[in-house]
Amino acid sequence: MSTTAELLKGAAELFPDEVVTQAHVRHLDLPKGAGRFALITLDNGLDHTKPTTFGPQSLANLNVAIDQVEKEAADGEIVGAGITGKPFIFAVGADLKGVELLARHEDALAIGKGGHDVFKRLSALAVPTFAYYNGAAMGGGVEVGLHCTYRTVSKALPAFSLPEVFLGLVPGWGGCALLPNLIGADRAVSVIIENSLNQNKQLKGQQVFDLGIADALFEGADFLERSLDWTASVLKGETEVARPEIDRGEAWDAAVQRGKAIADGKVHGAAPAAYRALDIIAAAKNGDLRQGFDAEDQALADLIMGGELRSGIYAFNLVQKRAKRPAGAPDKSLARPVTKVGVVGAGLMASQLALLFARRLEVPVVLTDIDQARIDKGVEYVHGEIDKLLLKGRVNQDKANRLKGLVSGHLDKAAAFGDADFVIEAVFEEMGVKQQVFAEVEAVVPEHAILATNTSSLSVTEMASKLKHPERVVGFHFFNPVAILPLLEIVRAEKTDDASLATAFAVAKSLKKTAVLVKDAPAFVVNRILTRFMGEIQNVIDEGTSVEVAEKAVEPLGLPMSPLVLLELVGPAIGLHVSETLHGAFPERFTVSPNLKAVVEAGKRGFYVYDSGKPELDPEVAALLKQGDAVLTEEQVRDRVLDAVAQEIRLMLDEGVVAEAQDIDLCLITGAGWPFHLGGITPYLDREGVSERVTGKKFLAPGVASVPA
Repeated sequence: MSTTAELLKGAAELFPDEVVTQAHVRHLDLPKGAGRFALITLDNGLDHTKPTTFGPQSLANLNVAIDQVEKEAADGEIVGAGITGKPFIFAVGADLKGVELLARHEDALAIGKGGHDVFKRLSALAVPTFAYYNGAAMGGGVEVGLHCTYRTVSKALPAFSLPEVFLGLVPGWGGCALLPNLIGADRAVSVIIENSLNQNKQLKGQQVFDLGIADALFEGADFLERSLDWTASVLKGETEVARPEIDRGEAWDAAVQRGKAIADGKVHGAAPAAYRALDIIAAAKNGDLRQGFDAEDQALADLIMGGELRSGIYAFNLVQKRAKRPAGAPDKSLARPVTKVGVVGAGLMASQLALLFARRLEVPVVLTDIDQARIDKGVEYVHGEIDKLLLKGRVNQDKANRLKGLVSGHLDKAAAFGDADFVIEAVFEEMGVKQQVFAEVEAVVPEHAILATNTSSLSVTEMASKLKHPERVVGFHFFNPVAILPLLEIVRAEKTDDASLATAFAVAKSLKKTAVLVKDAPAFVVNRILTRFMGEIQNVIDEGTSVEVAEKAVEPLGLPMSPLVLLELVGPAIGLHVSETLHGAFPERFTVSPNLKAVVEAGKRGFYVYDSGKPELDPEVAALLKQGDAVLTEEQVRDRVLDAVAQEIRLMLDEGVVAEAQDIDLCLITGAGWPFHLGGITPYLDREGVSERVTGKKFLAPGVASVPA
């Protein structure tokens, strides 16, 4: 049987580029004469922007530190041992770069066992152990603390989570077995399943304490000092840590069932990680930790060798890395400063944009529209939203006043935009209207000003074609709701110059948006793929398949909402307009559904009514539907939809709409909320064999979002 040290040495050889975390041991005398104490500090030697992680060599270093502390405890030289992190960071879990490299099940198993074998030693020491969560703690960082006897947490801690299920793993170094036995199954399900599947929701220090994960909560300023005082009082018997009795009866089973319902609602059985985690939580009811750890090892190894985790890591890398260095963006030194922004239009979209520009750029923002009443309504909306931020404590009174002062409206475009550096239009989606708006704006803005359009599907090149300076026009397409969806499609028209494009990317970065460069092609990326996807769903309904079967067919993708609920959110009229635009461009692939047209003409907001709280087909819509007699099964519908999407993506890549398949996935994740466990869409199409069936080859190279060959 390999020792822990041998296991970790073998794993470290597979991962030569690990950013190694040291485990420094220092000794101190506790206050109140409580005795000598060993404190282990986790530190990778880099600042807080490079958080501490656990790769194999890092685990080996912690193992060596525990060797020392274990001997001191056995020899009676210390009364306790603690573990903490460098400033602002406790530890953020396993190093995912190492996980990506694993190609064999036994190597994956070694990572699980290695982590368990090291962390378990903390609970087996001859003295009590303490974890001091001083900063960000995630995954293995949380778990190393769960193996200790006691835990304290800083009020200033910004982020604490077990995000593994979000990525396609399980908390595999003790989280699934220890957490429910510490705080009860229901709370553990909230942390492990619910928060993770809720876009990886993070806990703050106060919440960690309130859940019972930590035994004491202290201010950030003197956190370690206060924690050591508290440690001394615990060791001297002055402070007793009382923990509630864990309900191991029906409440435990009910918690697991609640977790299954959450997982079903989010991933519809399409991704295994949540279910594997729930199985381990269910089995942990008997309190047998050894059995729980063995189950974690197996689940971890199985999932590491599965497609979902590889897609999850791929998606994580897209959002964390590729998004920060947009492919094809010009040199940022070419960007011009933006000190004032103009917004043409004062409707809901335009008002949302004005609010975003004011909050993020903190420069004057001026709205215009065709009459004063509309302008007043738009400015009033922005001021009202700022008041809501004030009520929620997101801004203070001074900041709220300042932001409101930045947003104004003016009927006269010359007065509004005469000194603007960046003007964006958000008016009716019709080419003639937009061309007229740009002609009016170009006549009054300075020569260096950028003219941006928020069009969702029209040609930016055509929009700029009648201007004296078409080189300063750029597509700047936001997704609704603007405050929530991070994607910004930046469109380079035929004549857009590098300085205008660089300025657009710089503004996007200031707005904290994920910018992707796209070619000026009909509907760009997200709307083109979604319209093809939705178009195929509508086609099968028009041909005779029931609405229910068509909707259920794509449930296994685990999308954030069903196609027709999405249509309701977008608005059937907008959906129809985009499908007409794309039908005009690509009539052989994009159809215009007569049933959708009928729904729009009848003024319906969607296909469903919600009288019972659940979506049910609106009887008035059902009466409008004219269907053929070609009835398909769910599987046949799914095949048709996925084949259509794969075909469209291949055509878009051939046309150069984006640089690579990775950009398509980044767009779908950040602009349409497609799940991490799919990796967007292309890894899923590759994994299911759809890419090769439809286009003759995979979208991604082996190992990019799959197990290396």
